[in-house]
Amino acid sequence: MGWVYFCIAVLCTLLSNELTEAGVVGVNYGMLGNNLPPPTEVVKLLKSRNITRIRLFSPDHDVLTALKGSGIEVIIGTLNQDLENLGTDVSNTIDWINTNVVPYADTIHFRCISAGNEVIPSNLATYVFPAMNNLRTALNAVNLGGIPVSTSVSTIILGNSYPPSQGEFSEDVRSIMGTIASFLAENNSPLLVNVYPYFSYIYNPNDISLSYALFNSTEVVVRDGSLGYRNLFDAIIDAVYSALEKVGFGAVEIVISESGWPSDENGDVATIPNAQMYNSKLIGHVSSKSGTPKRPGKGIETYVFAMFNENLKPPGTEQNFGLYYPNMTKVYHLDFK
Repeated sequence: MGWVYFCIAVLCTLLSNELTEAGVVGVNYGMLGNNLPPPTEVVKLLKSRNITRIRLFSPDHDVLTALKGSGIEVIIGTLNQDLENLGTDVSNTIDWINTNVVPYADTIHFRCISAGNEVIPSNLATYVFPAMNNLRTALNAVNLGGIPVSTSVSTIILGNSYPPSQGEFSEDVRSIMGTIASFLAENNSPLLVNVYPYFSYIYNPNDISLSYALFNSTEVVVRDGSLGYRNLFDAIIDAVYSALEKVGFGAVEIVISESGWPSDENGDVATIPNAQMYNSKLIGHVSSKSGTPKRPGKGIETYVFAMFNENLKPPGTEQNFGLYYPNMTKVYHLDFK
């Protein structure tokens, strides 16, 4: 019996470590630029900075080829305009998997496939779940069923987010999000959420302090019952968890597929010091085992937006979220250890 109790104790320790593991931080590798370095050089840069996870918005075969055998894990997305084809004909989805995943699956660990990015709400929203379902079917058909399937959403899906315990999906997306959440729970897949305290702040500076948005508050700013919030990032995540609870799937995990802060083109808010402060504290926060007030004791898998400043994005701050200039010099330093 002593051996049995020992085994149980070891198992409990392993499970506890799994539940309190530190979050791993990756970056978004966007490619909306006509002056970006070749993928082989980008992969070398990623490895030199200890960046072990990236998110691709679409399958670029030059990038995927460069990633082969690199040890860098990948979230890969489908183009939004492909969702209708993927959602209406599973043969199209099987072709997509055979073209963009199967040739690379032996040498690249795909952490997740995202059916589109920030499609809900839009006229494409009705295709998201069918596309997810067909992607799951296609992966199973080629014995790659271990790759999770999800979609990436912005916080516009929330009809209410304050206080976090009152978070709920807006009425126009509640049915779609309930269906998607059910799929995620059934398949043990995470919901990918893009979280930007920067935008929350600039749209509501009278009610949100800059220090609260920048992880710079040392005191509780928002009290929600027994829970206290010192940063807006945690409050947004917990509002999404509350929304998931209200549709009956509070156990679905959240992965932060995007978060960042621009370094230029918005006065004294979008500055290099503020961007460095936000992203440095973001990395420190999600890499710890603190979690959020609603989900304490677990790191949060997070992808910083973005690797490069991209000159084909809309002019203004959108072109200035990068950690690097296209010539691969730093906009500012971050520690990814």
